[in-house]
Amino acid sequence: MATVPSLAATVRQRVSDALSAALPEAASADPLLRRSDRADFQANGMLALAKQLKGNPRELAGKVTEALPESPEIAGIEVSGPGFLNITVADGAIVENLAARWQDERLGVPYKDEPGVTVIDYSQPNVAKEMHVGHLRSTVIGDAIVQLLEHRGEKVIRRHHIGDWGTNFGMLIQYLIEHPHELDHESDTAGAKDAGEAAMARLNRLYKASRAVFDSDEDFKARARDRVPALQSGDPETLALWHKIVDESKTYFQAVYEELDVEIRDEDIVGESAYNDDLQQVVKDLEESGVAVRSEGALCVFFEDVKGPDGTPTPLIVQKSNGGFGYAATDLAAIRNRIGELKADTLLYVVDARQALHFRMVFETAQRAGWLPEGAARQLPFGTVLGKDGKPFKTREGETVRLVDLLDEAVERAAAVVREKAGEGVGEEEIQRRAQQVGIGAVKYADLSNSMTRDYVFDLDRMVSLQGDTSVYLQYAYARVRSIFRRAGELKPVPHPELALEPAERALALHLDGFADTLVTAADEYAPHKLTAYLYELATLYSRFFENCLVLNPEAPQQSENRLFLCDMTAKVLRQGLDLLGIRTPERL
Repeated sequence: MATVPSLAATVRQRVSDALSAALPEAASADPLLRRSDRADFQANGMLALAKQLKGNPRELAGKVTEALPESPEIAGIEVSGPGFLNITVADGAIVENLAARWQDERLGVPYKDEPGVTVIDYSQPNVAKEMHVGHLRSTVIGDAIVQLLEHRGEKVIRRHHIGDWGTNFGMLIQYLIEHPHELDHESDTAGAKDAGEAAMARLNRLYKASRAVFDSDEDFKARARDRVPALQSGDPETLALWHKIVDESKTYFQAVYEELDVEIRDEDIVGESAYNDDLQQVVKDLEESGVAVRSEGALCVFFEDVKGPDGTPTPLIVQKSNGGFGYAATDLAAIRNRIGELKADTLLYVVDARQALHFRMVFETAQRAGWLPEGAARQLPFGTVLGKDGKPFKTREGETVRLVDLLDEAVERAAAVVREKAGEGVGEEEIQRRAQQVGIGAVKYADLSNSMTRDYVFDLDRMVSLQGDTSVYLQYAYARVRSIFRRAGELKPVPHPELALEPAERALALHLDGFADTLVTAADEYAPHKLTAYLYELATLYSRFFENCLVLNPEAPQQSENRLFLCDMTAKVLRQGLDLLGIRTPERL
């Protein structure tokens, strides 16, 4: 179907046209339309415009009102205060506009006019290491942004830049050569989660054993260090064992991702190793172009505004003095691949805010080298997950919290809430299924409902609460709508534009009409928290509507049909919005 503009967009255009007619020199002025408690909308643009033109804002607002022709959307307009325009829209226009969205499978959300290609780098675990709470934000935020962009029609290429290369692998591989059965599977393990835990247990055992020998045996340490160039040069035996370690790690990763209800495809896992063959060319091109220079044997890129505490320049080191490569070289090779081979228009990096300086230097280096168009790459930095004490989230022993333990506890807490709401007659298997959806949804929503740059407190008691700004509150609103339809019998949702709307109906319907605008903003600004804020307000308005407006009234069938239509649209928007955030919507709670 053709894109249906929101009533806000239509009213803004009507006021803008009237402003141009009343004052031609103000043709491009923004009327600054927003939702209002005094009317449906308020236009505040006359104040700034009158100040700019040295005129009277009330007089200007009056001229705009006179120039506004009659329209089916606007039921009333009045000048208030120093020159505000209070605008009331017609009930029929609200219902008609919403009905057009309701009949569209995309709920009126438009595709981008000119979709491009975005490569997004997120969820970057390290091979042979456990995923911890620090990996949560990158994974959840990245997944939500992928869904939002794809829904808008953007071609999105996912990249998981896993740490699968480096000196540690010399130690691990050398130990495997000398202890070939260290990663042997003891038995077939049922279920992805158990298989993942078993794989991580084997990797932990390998790491601890090899580290103990590495730290105590100088001969082994020398053999382990010699194993690194064998890996880098592609020695078959070394590569075979490296693949074994990587595959074991992927088994573990996939188990964690499955519990987190996030799709991570194997072809999207492109680790540091994928760029190994390109590193020498990166170094050669940077040095020949003069972008990088040798300093104390290392290849460095310097920046005028990046200095250490003592005032000396702090460079980006592309190649170490011993010939080894750091993160910068791999990141630069990845940029060349993503722009040159994948033909990306935009590169997004969902990475901890503490790496901001590193990425700023990498992006500027790539621009100087001509590999990266200016403004094409952007880090989406996120803050830290904090404990209730306001400090980075740790165990009581001061260790980093394992991600699987955190997810398990969230599901356990959610099960108690679900069991309480479910009542008698609901089996334990169904309670656990709903608890999985509620618990994982609670963790994701708590993360996404914060502006990603902010730190946030990880508080499971609050996250699984039915009260307040939580995913459980939204899931409960959805389940409440579905329960109405189970009681509706023969009644079906039918929009009736001819009916007058109660205040709670108007508020709900106008908010529903803004879904497409909100989704466009959330996608274009890479801001999932704007969608969560919209959905929370929707659930709140629906609760108010539910309490004040009898939906199933046999004595007023048309009104019941219209209210069922509002209920159905609410359910569709909640389901679509939460789905784009990676959160499930159980039919019952």
